[in-house]
Amino acid sequence: MQNIRIAIGQINPTVGMVDSNRELIAQACLEAKNQGAELILFGELALSGYPIGDLALRRDFLEANEKGIQELVKDSTQWPELTIVLGYPRVADKTSGHDWAIAHNSAAVIQNGTLVGTYDKRHLPNYTIFDEWRNYVPGETGFSFEVSGTKFAVMICEDMWREEGPVEELKGNADVCLVLNGSPFEKGKNELRRAIAKRVAKQQQVSIVYANLVGGQDDLIFDGDSFVIDSDGSEIGQAKILEQETVVVDFADRHVAELPEQDSRTWDALVIGLRDYVEKNSIPGVVLGLSGGIDSAVCAALAVDALGPERVKGIAMPSIYSSESSLVDAEKLATNLGVEFEVVGISDIHAAYQQSINLTPLADENIQSRIRALILMADSNNSGRLLLSTGNKSEIAVGYSTIYGDSAGGYAPLKDVYKTEVYQLANYRNSRSEIIPQNSITKAPSAELRPDQTDQQSLPEYEVLDAMLAVLIEGHGSVADLVTSGYPDNLARDIAKKLKAAEWKRAQGAIGPRISHVSFGRGRRLPIANGYL
Repeated sequence: MQNIRIAIGQINPTVGMVDSNRELIAQACLEAKNQGAELILFGELALSGYPIGDLALRRDFLEANEKGIQELVKDSTQWPELTIVLGYPRVADKTSGHDWAIAHNSAAVIQNGTLVGTYDKRHLPNYTIFDEWRNYVPGETGFSFEVSGTKFAVMICEDMWREEGPVEELKGNADVCLVLNGSPFEKGKNELRRAIAKRVAKQQQVSIVYANLVGGQDDLIFDGDSFVIDSDGSEIGQAKILEQETVVVDFADRHVAELPEQDSRTWDALVIGLRDYVEKNSIPGVVLGLSGGIDSAVCAALAVDALGPERVKGIAMPSIYSSESSLVDAEKLATNLGVEFEVVGISDIHAAYQQSINLTPLADENIQSRIRALILMADSNNSGRLLLSTGNKSEIAVGYSTIYGDSAGGYAPLKDVYKTEVYQLANYRNSRSEIIPQNSITKAPSAELRPDQTDQQSLPEYEVLDAMLAVLIEGHGSVADLVTSGYPDNLARDIAKKLKAAEWKRAQGAIGPRISHVSFGRGRRLPIANGYL
């Protein structure tokens, strides 16, 4: 293999914004050319954005992407010595027995005003969050080309993860494999990607250039962290994590930095997920309730890191059951963050409900939560701000929330973050700068909907609950699995029943960023009417 300078265009595309995505691609090509690169690789479906879901079934959308490719072919004459490899959806020549999908998930190879060829993704993932068998026709053949005496093969994401098919064809047929990726963030995923790439590189004696997307798209976060692996399995270069960047790697000059610690990655992923959800949907800002508790504090800190303090508003809504320290903690947090802060007491509104309606104790608690939701939604309507729901994965799992109350909102930053992880993230964020009041971290968690209420009157300690939920959710486990793990049978059944009973609430819940292997929403799909525990 000749020494060659290869660029990775790690961009943040927006689904459906073909023209603006093309501009990002063109800018990265210019940067690559100015740094002396001979080839630039972009991520999976970089032109259309990813994932496109059922937009892949719309012929007009596919034609818009084909037009975008033709424009890039014309643009490529500006960079005559730069080969461009990027992902886009294209109309399938034949449907291979599919009576639904009409598109390939493809890669285009462009050189100096010519579309040299295309490669169609051959392995279509159909697990966890992926639904690609529904949306695409699988490719059937490989594609290779040469640049400056170096032979390149092309793969798309899942093609590299399976040992059969495209991977088996690499050895002796390519010097470098270019892998276009739309690989979502997940705790521990950065290390796993490298392990897979290193295995393929060593087994097939081929270098791997792994280009990933970056940015938030609905509930998914793409973390970038593109990298290059040499044929001996050693890493020789990488792009930044969770940032747009055009990076050029010279195979003769190795520069590798260590990955940030996991809490840092998780925090920054949640920040970019929230930022891009707001920005890509043209939302002016966010509003959330500040209770003085840990969940709302972490959500507010995430919002400020994502959007800046001027686009975040917090509202404290004390009731007759709210402790004085809760309001103090909420106000201190708002001051530390520099956000707009308002106090709207709910005692009089609550009393009016009590006088007008016969309320059971549970209904009385829920009414308070729903009053707060009405106040927050009123602000959202008045200002156009997005209401953030502050619930965490532990509470959402067992239904420890009020439907149309504290679960109300358009985006839930902590939806895939267990309560124990919320504390970890609070301490991590404070290690950067002390913004979350220590009392919010150390006090017993409480909804403060009745006198002296604490979460642990209804739930086991969160360390215990979260460990049990990990067995049931991430492990797809059962009551028997919990008992085998050492939990009492009555507790195991109680938590499993709570998880099952809350399915209807989750079906109506706000979208939130995915950071685990099994997230609520598209990552975990169970029937609501279900007689099996």
